[in-house]
Amino acid sequence: MDGVDEQMMERPEFSIEDADDGDGIALAGVLSIKVVSRLDAALGALPVQDTRLDLSGVTHVDTAGAWSILGLERRLESAGQTLDITGASKTAAQLIETVRNALPDPQEAEDGKQSVADRLEAFGQGVVASAGYGLALVNYLGLFVARLGRAIRHPGTFRMTALVHHCQEVGLKAVPIVSLMAFLIGVVLAFQGSAQLRQFGAEVFVVDLIAISILRELGILLTSIIVAGRTASAFTAAIGSMKMREEIDAMRTLGLDPATVLFVPRILALVLMLPILGLIANVMGLLGGAIMSWVELGISPAMFRTRLVEGTDISHVMVGMVKAPVFALIIGIIGCHAGMQVESNAESLGRQTSNAVVAAIFAVIVADAGFSIFFAQMGI
Repeated sequence: MDGVDEQMMERPEFSIEDADDGDGIALAGVLSIKVVSRLDAALGALPVQDTRLDLSGVTHVDTAGAWSILGLERRLESAGQTLDITGASKTAAQLIETVRNALPDPQEAEDGKQSVADRLEAFGQGVVASAGYGLALVNYLGLFVARLGRAIRHPGTFRMTALVHHCQEVGLKAVPIVSLMAFLIGVVLAFQGSAQLRQFGAEVFVVDLIAISILRELGILLTSIIVAGRTASAFTAAIGSMKMREEIDAMRTLGLDPATVLFVPRILALVLMLPILGLIANVMGLLGGAIMSWVELGISPAMFRTRLVEGTDISHVMVGMVKAPVFALIIGIIGCHAGMQVESNAESLGRQTSNAVVAAIFAVIVADAGFSIFFAQMGI
């Protein structure tokens, strides 16, 4: 008997024909993965109607054969018909039932048209999710302030080495790209401004245009956007990788507070270094504008400096610098929060890193708009 089974497995065959009583379809032979393609094609050619499938002649069935039978069953059920499986041995019936339970539930196609209620529901869910995200960021802000206060009260717990390291990472290493960006922005402002102001014989006012635009808005805003892109992603990737490797759980086991060890040095380094980067951006932007004004309009560096000192108030510099610590807090908190949301897979790490960059840039722009409205109302 074993020899017959081995021979049948070596040369698997099956047959499909009308049942002996003329009512239904009878399957016989071996229903295995070696014949699954032909079996699936044969069952797929059956007419869509109520069908009784007799498996009394089946000598062997594996999961591939059971999958083909259940494929026929689902095809008939989707058309409102039924498949009655009879004659299966106990082993075959159990296997078919196991495969049936393991198959995913068919997902109903969603209607492309949404009612007003559906759209209102989606809008409400988005508002609630946004509010929850905002509350989570406020929670992380409070956590940072609390841990920083504890470090001030107990200086021995403060990690100065980590702070210096992160100051180098977020500040010193960002100087080249920030300087280049600001220099080119100054060049573009001078070139475009001179082209417009020359029409009115007011070329000298290009100095005021460059100074106010860079010192008040563009210098710190574009610097913050660049820092958000490189630093928020770095914070998320570093903390998220530690969370994936369960290093944060190990820190808690050792009695170390992740907020003190990970959040405080990173966010504080950003708060300290972003104003410095903003000042560097202002200087480089003015330098680029001065060079282009000299080349395009013939405004000498001495004249540019004189006009800059006489026509630009120090309040413009202060307005720009006031924004820097706030932008730094926003970028650092969003990056650390996103890192703590990473799950135990690489896909989650990539998704959270991307979300952190987008959220940080968006939040910085919104905060800058809020500052602009506030200073305009205050008359500053």
